[in-house]
Order: sequence, then structure tokens, then C-alpha cells
Amino acid sequence: MLRLSQGHLNLLQACPRKFQHIFFDRLGAPVGPEQQEKQIWGSQFHLVMQQRELGLPVEFLVREDPQLQRWVSSLISAAPDISIPDPQTSRDSEHCRTLNFQGYLLTVIYDLLIADNQQAQIIDWKTYPQPKQRRRLEQDWQTRLYLYVLAETSDYLPEQISMSYWFVQSQPQPQSLKFSYDRTRHEQTERDLSYLLHQLTDWLQAYQEVGADLPQVAEAAGRCSDCSFAVRCGRSAVGESPANLESAATELMPDLADIEEVAI
Repeated sequence: MLRLSQGHLNLLQACPRKFQHIFFDRLGAPVGPEQQEKQIWGSQFHLVMQQRELGLPVEFLVREDPQLQRWVSSLISAAPDISIPDPQTSRDSEHCRTLNFQGYLLTVIYDLLIADNQQAQIIDWKTYPQPKQRRRLEQDWQTRLYLYVLAETSDYLPEQISMSYWFVQSQPQPQSLKFSYDRTRHEQTERDLSYLLHQLTDWLQAYQEVGADLPQVAEAAGRCSDCSFAVRCGRSAVGESPANLESAATELMPDLADIEEVAI
């Protein structure tokens, strides 16, 4: 049984071929120093919030990082309703849930789940400024999957569930976006999940039986120019010579022994 997260679903929907390269062919996409630094900082922030939720000291985690300390303090000031525990609610940090769906194990991890007898709220920390397009985040598989799985694995009705993102680097203070849920959205997510995973099942069968590649995203989508697999997929810039393509491919693809395997 394959374990799928919102990241898998987003990638699968965006470009099945890239999904194949990363998760089936085990060809890890290179991560630049700047992106790696952001990932480390994001992990530190999440660790601080988890420690704080558990009632453990966090001073030693933020003492040597003034920026991290500022963002944590700003978030606590901007969101007292979720930063200060309410004895009438239950709270669970890094809350994990799984759902067996069409033979796949859908997995979600909530940064914070706050619930009482009437409602449940999913909280997710984002260590970047609030995006301008709310609609794009609403359609992201993180939003859709997180809400769907909670409705399917609890006694809450879809209308009793919501999800809030907190963007800790927004200025002048952290900002939030809240998404409500209802039966109509729940049923649409189920239809979309069924369709996407039915496709994955067919693609996976062809890949395993005859080595058929998963489909590529349409070039018109404009997603190939900055993709690390563009050369491998034959989607490099028009006019490049075969020699340049071979050289670029060598630069893009690290030694296989250095590629960390990604579990799925």
C-alpha cells in the first residue's frame, strides 16, 4: 500500500512524469542552498511551536536565532486565541491521521488540532508571507486533503471543521487565512481524489508491467523551464545542441549514490 501525502498529490496533479522521477525512479531533485536554508529554518520554527504546545522550554531553541525569536513572539501576539490554551478544548500538536482510500494510505500531519464538542480547527504554520491568491491555496491539496481526512476519520460534520493557515513572516505582523468546509466541498474532494488515484493506479500498473512512463505536463503549462528534470524529459530550451543537452544533463543529475531515497 502506497502512502500518499498532500505533497504527493500536488506533484502528481502538476506533473505525473516528475512524480515518477522522484518517487518511482528515485531521482531526487537538487535542492539549492537558499531553499535548504529555508527548510531548516521552517523545521526549527515548527519544533519551537511543538515544544511550546507541549509545555516544554523553548528558550534554548531561540536563544541564538533572534529572527526566529521575533517571529514566534509576533505569532503569539497576533493569535492569542490559538496561542493560549482554552481548558474547554483539546489540543494536539503534530497530530497524524491516516485514511485508507482506494488502496492508498492517505496521510496528514496537522501542526495543531484544536477541538471541542462542537467544532474542530486545523492550524498550519507557514514560514513565508501570506500569498496574494487565496483561491490557489484553497485548491491546494494540503487544504483539501487535510479537511477531507478529518471529516472522514472523526464524528465531526464537514460544516464543523475549518482550517487556518498562519503566515509568520507577513508584515507588519503574522496574518492568517481561514477556510471553512461543507458537504459540497467534501463530496467534490472525494470525486477529485477518486479520479486522480484511479489514474495513478493505471499509470503505476503500466509502469510496473511494461516500463511505461507516466504522462508529462503539457508544455503550454509553462512548468518545465525551471524544472530540474527538463533535460531528461526533452523539455529543454529550443535551439540547444545535443552536446549542450548532454552537458546540462550531467550537471543536473547528481551521482546516484548521493541521492537520498524518498519513501512513498
